[in-house]
Amino acid sequence: MKNYELLAIFKPSLDSEELDKVVEKISDEIKSYKGSVASVDKMGRKKLAYDVQGYRDGFFTTMVLSIPGANVVDFKRNLKLNENVLRFMFMEVSKKAQAV
Repeated sequence: MKNYELLAIFKPSLDSEELDKVVEKISDEIKSYKGSVASVDKMGRKKLAYDVQGYRDGFFTTMVLSIPGANVVDFKRNLKLNENVLRFMFMEVSKKAQAV
């Protein structure tokens, strides 16, 4: 399994309880793909550089996770279908970057 980092921006219309449920749902989805979540960092509400789907700000969350490479495409497709996610960036964490 490879390690990945997921930066997701959620709709600002969510309250903190709804945001926790959405993040928990994504974590459960990762586990259903035989993956694991190492850490979740909720960075809070931040202003966006430009309007995204009509929103000027959003809730930023970073997750460090491990998931089998064969399941990455399905996981990314489900993130695109999640109506609460405005944008996401999914990248592989290299061993060199972890050592620093």
